[in-house]
Amino acid sequence: MASFDLVILAAGVGSRFGGVKQVQPVGPHGELIIEYSAFDALRAGFGRLVLVIRKEIESDFRAAIGRRLEAHVDVRYVFQETEMVGAGSRASSPPTASPRTKPWGTGHAVLAAKDVVDRPFAVLNADDFYGAAGYAALANHFASSRDYALVGYPLRQTLSEHGAVSRGICRFDDAGRLRGITELTRIEATPHGAKQTEADGLVRLLSGDEVVSMNNWGFTPSLFPQLERLFAEFLATRGADPKAEFYLPAAVSTLIGRNEARVTVLKSTDAWFGLTYKEDVPAARAALAALIAAGKYPSPLWG
Repeated sequence: MASFDLVILAAGVGSRFGGVKQVQPVGPHGELIIEYSAFDALRAGFGRLVLVIRKEIESDFRAAIGRRLEAHVDVRYVFQETEMVGAGSRASSPPTASPRTKPWGTGHAVLAAKDVVDRPFAVLNADDFYGAAGYAALANHFASSRDYALVGYPLRQTLSEHGAVSRGICRFDDAGRLRGITELTRIEATPHGAKQTEADGLVRLLSGDEVVSMNNWGFTPSLFPQLERLFAEFLATRGADPKAEFYLPAAVSTLIGRNEARVTVLKSTDAWFGLTYKEDVPAARAALAALIAAGKYPSPLWG
């Protein structure tokens, strides 16, 4: 019996994309990226899919995703709400100086699954395609270790041709263990790698070979009380900022810095692509078509 869960973060607003990108068809028969994620995870031995969504898009999700997935995998829905401020407590209104219009971030999204997930689990984004190798690597890791894990990708492999992106740059110790993740925003591709522009206009040049976190993680349920403590700290220091987000990579970086977590870095040999902008859709469709032509996936996906 499969002993792993797949937690998919699908509560993002998608402001740069201009719509609910989680239900954007990309496969030749209207398949969604999230379907390819579930398909790869099932083949690797994962047995349950936990979708973290916003309550207001539940009907779209159940219509566009539920019909396709529930016949193949046990699907659970959990809701990320701004009113949830940790340890099962709820604020009468978000603790911000201004009304909050977006979720609290990926670390908070994982917390939404704490009452459902009780075994080792992977975490990833709904609108990112990770490839089959990462799921197999995580399943193999869980079979022999209860350390946390990260599947990393080269930065150049994760950039968009259509605008700037945010990425978590991984730092390593001499033994190759993850020591922390630095979140950088406004990263753009260049002919020789990439560049990152700070808020003050300072430009940092990047090689493109930096290993980045694309939110493809492996955890055990021990993460949940750790995240609750860190989110409480976040609210105390940044809760009044309506634009502040509680990022999962930053939370893990803090746990590592406090010697409260060990993270094994796994590497995928597969390509990564995602939907940051609407202009990314044709490239995603072409990439999937090439994988299907190479025999990596059936078409239609579910037969």
